[in-house]
Amino acid sequence: MRQPKWMRPRVSKEEFQMLQRLRDRQPARHPPKSKMTMGDRVADTVASTVGSWRFIIIQSILLSLWITLNVIATIQHWDPYPFILLNLMLSFQAAYTAPIIMMSQNRQSNIDRERSEHDYQVNVKAELEVELLQDKMNILREVEIVELTQLVKDQQQRLQRMEELLLQRLDAITASKDENNLNSSRSHQESSPD
Repeated sequence: MRQPKWMRPRVSKEEFQMLQRLRDRQPARHPPKSKMTMGDRVADTVASTVGSWRFIIIQSILLSLWITLNVIATIQHWDPYPFILLNLMLSFQAAYTAPIIMMSQNRQSNIDRERSEHDYQVNVKAELEVELLQDKMNILREVEIVELTQLVKDQQQRLQRMEELLLQRLDAITASKDENNLNSSRSHQESSPD
């Protein structure tokens, strides 16, 4: 019996093997965990500190204080007007924080890539599981249709036999009545004198 197109399995052999591998790994139960080195922790701490409003406010206050003290200092100007020392310190800060922030972003990018790969594997597994369930439902539906068709045929045969038996009994009853009527009319004719 040829299956209708909607009942054919949609999961190929390769997809089924992939599903078996994913089932063995259980990606939904085992999300990726990245190990952080000391450098990773330092980079994350620096990036979160430098990228906060608290840091910006504190640095703005310190810069304003530095400039104010050097402009109005009456005794000693340790960094006079072009503020070369301040520029040097800010350049050092930028020179070190930029690569550290980039390291943190790269690590976060790697974590995001691992998570998206993990999510993809979970989604593939879920899709294949759904397709397998659909295939099982289609097979069960096909078996059920065959069984129901057979039951209907059996019921039709039983009804035909019952109809034949009823017709035979009806014929027997009708023949018996006809014979009784015939016998009764004969006996009635014999008993009556003309």
